[in-house]
Amino acid sequence: MKEIKAFIKPSQVTKVVEALEVSGFKSLTLSKGEGTGSHERPDASLNLEFFFANSLVVKLELVCQNEEVEKATQLICENARSHEPGDGIIYITEIEDAFKIKTGNSLKRFDL
Repeated sequence: MKEIKAFIKPSQVTKVVEALEVSGFKSLTLSKGEGTGSHERPDASLNLEFFFANSLVVKLELVCQNEEVEKATQLICENARSHEPGDGIIYITEIEDAFKIKTGNSLKRFDL
């Protein structure tokens, strides 16, 4: 299994989430944040809550099976692209396993 973390512009969130949901990706987590990157907005300023931030972002988190990673990543890239600088970044990490709290059942599919 893989975890996908995508940092995208707030203006693109609805488009990305809708594209993922239509394609069968239902369990997403969204978090508001601020960050820095290689692109700095001309109107950026320091914030009293976050002392280093120059850009509003939304972090989208999704855990999926290995064979679904390419599709999810492609959907995020296609729908998060704004044709302006600083569209974001995607990180992919390995997840050993995941369990439903209610049942204790593993979400990992094993290839036999």
